[in-house]
Amino acid sequence: MLKTAAIFSDNMVLQRGKNVTLWGECDEAGTVAAEINGCCGCGTVRDGKWRLALPPMQAGGPYELTLSLNGSEVRRFYNVMIGEVWLCGGQSNMELELQNEKNGKQELAALNAGVPIRFYYTNKVGTVEEAIEKEKNTGWGVADPEGSRAWSAVGYYFAKKLSADLGVTVGLVGCNWGGTSATCWIDTDHITGNAELAPYMDEFRANTEGKSLEQQKKEYDEYVEYDRLWNEKAQEVYKTEPNIGWQELQDKIGKNLWPGPKNSFNPFSPGRMYESMLMRVCPYTLAGFLYYQGESDDHRPQSYYTLFTTLIRLWRERWEDDALPFILVQLPAFKYAADPDYKHWCLIREAQLRAFNTVKNTGIAVAIDCGEFDNIHPVDKHVVGERLCLQSEQLVYGTESDAFGPMYRSFMTDGDKLCLAFDHAEDGLEVKGDSITGFELAGEDKEFRPAEAEIIGDKIILSAAGISAPVYARYAWGNFPEYSVFGSSGIPLAPFRTSRNDE
Repeated sequence: MLKTAAIFSDNMVLQRGKNVTLWGECDEAGTVAAEINGCCGCGTVRDGKWRLALPPMQAGGPYELTLSLNGSEVRRFYNVMIGEVWLCGGQSNMELELQNEKNGKQELAALNAGVPIRFYYTNKVGTVEEAIEKEKNTGWGVADPEGSRAWSAVGYYFAKKLSADLGVTVGLVGCNWGGTSATCWIDTDHITGNAELAPYMDEFRANTEGKSLEQQKKEYDEYVEYDRLWNEKAQEVYKTEPNIGWQELQDKIGKNLWPGPKNSFNPFSPGRMYESMLMRVCPYTLAGFLYYQGESDDHRPQSYYTLFTTLIRLWRERWEDDALPFILVQLPAFKYAADPDYKHWCLIREAQLRAFNTVKNTGIAVAIDCGEFDNIHPVDKHVVGERLCLQSEQLVYGTESDAFGPMYRSFMTDGDKLCLAFDHAEDGLEVKGDSITGFELAGEDKEFRPAEAEIIGDKIILSAAGISAPVYARYAWGNFPEYSVFGSSGIPLAPFRTSRNDE
């Protein structure tokens, strides 16, 4: 019997302009062939598995894709489009569903099957066995007011702009899960083999040491029941107190224990979603990756650059394309009302920007202005999706030259002043608000003070009372910082510091 990977279904979108990989399983020896719109490919069954490649094709459709085994037709897929395919990876802010987005209800009401956006939802499961079972009811969805409710809002707005600008159908592969560390999306060998990342596995082992699988399962099952009851209580509270703060909510109904004990039954353990989700859709032919994550690794910000670049490298390796475009969302401003400013999200943002600057074929959607105070899930995803699209059009399609806001390049000092220079500022810098805020200066003592700022063309001149010889500067350096400077594109100046040795 010939089987395909679950991601191949009616309504799918195949990537234009590249060899398209098809794969699956077969319990009979022989040759598997595929044909779509006159384009053919074939492959041999080996050890119960098969794989083939279709030649590069132009955008178009709808078409029918036929699969045959040893010359006999065995499967036909309908309403197949050739267009652009992007994978939407990350955690809850990529996962946030269109139905819950600020303008999602209006967007959903306008959708119909003719809208050139399609979506494949990778099942959120913690084991391959669960994935195989749930994939029996998995398939690509077309745009529809009901069927599109659970689509990634960020992905949707990205695809809406991209499909309109390019005139092609855009397919999104949603492969994300709220609250996940990047370690969930890479294999454990890449964690244990790296001294910076090993503490993630050390923590897992410390939580399972000396515990039988039976005991671990009991602990996880008890957590699941606790979490179910906790969420029921939370929903009751939200009905009467919709604006209650997170800490106040926990004070009222008990501590939220999510994501539960780190053990062999917790899907949020290192490497689990890499196996149970990502590898279920790999190596589906893509234009590139969109990625919005970092919040759940803020407890180890110093190692995030290594973790993130490891993920990029591994994903490209598994897709067998070392230059596959990878576009990330830099974390927006955020802080819980009850928390001090730990200044760890700024370190994650720095690591993200550093990855963009050092890893080829990457893009970055700066989103410092897209956060909400005391809400880790800002509901307006339109701007984020469109900035990702601008990045893709600049990086991949060569159709957009105004995809960036200003980015720090260098500085020079002149007496008690420090002059900052920026990339992507040729058309000048703009200020939103009554004054220029968010800049700080420090001397050799590394004691930062608020700085006065003056814009002169594409430069910013800083000075601060009591600092006669500035050495260090930084901007928007906090979890929920002040920011005020934008480029002519309307995209904000990316948060930065002039030296990673300023602490």
